[in-house]
Amino acid sequence: MTTPESLAALAIVGPTASGKTALSIEVARRLDGEVVSMDSRQVYRRMDVGTAKATAEQRAAVPHHGLDLVEPSERFSAGKFARAAREWIGEIRGRGRVPLLVGGTGFFLRALTDPIFREPHLEPAARAALAARLDAMPEPELHRWLRELDPPTAARLSAWGGRQRLMRALELPLLTGRTMAWWHAHSPAEAPAVPVLVFALEVPRAQLRAAIDGRVTKMAEHGLVDEVRGLVDAGFREGDPGMNATGYIELLPYLRGERTLDEALDLVRANTRAYAKRQETWFRHKLPADTVRLDGTHTAPDLEDEIAARWRASAGSASAEG
Repeated sequence: MTTPESLAALAIVGPTASGKTALSIEVARRLDGEVVSMDSRQVYRRMDVGTAKATAEQRAAVPHHGLDLVEPSERFSAGKFARAAREWIGEIRGRGRVPLLVGGTGFFLRALTDPIFREPHLEPAARAALAARLDAMPEPELHRWLRELDPPTAARLSAWGGRQRLMRALELPLLTGRTMAWWHAHSPAEAPAVPVLVFALEVPRAQLRAAIDGRVTKMAEHGLVDEVRGLVDAGFREGDPGMNATGYIELLPYLRGERTLDEALDLVRANTRAYAKRQETWFRHKLPADTVRLDGTHTAPDLEDEIAARWRASAGSASAEG
């Protein structure tokens, strides 16, 4: 269990459209904090509307880290996030401020609280050649390969994975001859665990569904189609990591004239609801035992009060014991 005196940061997690961003801005204001985004899609440049990034006004009010790091054609792993986040957390704490880890990508949080193994060296040329070959395969074929090469990892990724994680999991057995499970068991963690006080925002299913549906409508009104069209015009393609994101992949057939806009947006809503359900399951089973569960039906000020009070109590305990 995380002890108060060892806390390095607080985290606010929850499914997409649960209200994390607005909540984190107000909590950061109260605690003199800075936000570290834990969203695997918000790392991509040019993808603002469909990933619901913090607005320019919100970023002006509270410093944000972890946004706009790579192009949609680049991969960004949980390991890369953890290495960058450790630096951001150290810098924020060095300024005497509170780091707030905010987002819905559970693997990013786990990479900090339960660090991954130290990765073996992979020859860049071999890795690039393999990536090109795997990139051309349909996702079911990637699953089939992984089931043959690394059944335990395949079973885990059948519930929690995505194309990027499948390809990363296949790199290890194909390029090193050892599975991910073997590396977990035989390679040391690449860094110490970061002690985090985690708050999980839980929202009733009907309320979350309505929020998701409304968000997709607003995204369409605020330029989502033009954003996706701009990405296509810039040369990004369907197989690129960023373009596989929900809210983007569904609109590509619309731009090709293969479905109507209403059909595309309905599919975005359905896929976003499915994604939120997977997030809820992950947060129910994979978060630390001392996670603080927040009732999302409470008012925003009440939630802000609870987070701020619990954090200050922890910080006070640390000061007293120090």
